[in-house]
Amino acid sequence: MQESKVRGVRGAITVEQNTAVEITKATQELLTSIIKENKISIDDICSVFFTITKDLNAQFPARAAREMGWQDVPLLCAQELDVPGSLSRCIRVLLHINTSQSQQEIEHVYLREAKKLRPDLTNE
Repeated sequence: MQESKVRGVRGAITVEQNTAVEITKATQELLTSIIKENKISIDDICSVFFTITKDLNAQFPARAAREMGWQDVPLLCAQELDVPGSLSRCIRVLLHINTSQSQQEIEHVYLREAKKLRPDLTNE
């Protein structure tokens, strides 16, 4: 059996509007996709760090994770750097997970307009 290590899994998604419903749905879509693509068990998640662009303030992405049952996972939200010309209405996430996968086997997930952030990792 391969040794388990802490690895980072990245992802991002955009929303159309600054509403609690949209932020919640998008965050849950992103987290669900990351979990599925990487076959992650909730018990293997060490912590999750969310950033959200300054034009999104209607909801904490961490709340969306809590609504998915992530009660015991340490979660943190912060505002993304406001770099001129950067992607707007974007939620980014970094999951720290315990896994036997190598860094090259990790599937990072970029959805909707966030695919522009890492075209090298998407099929677009």
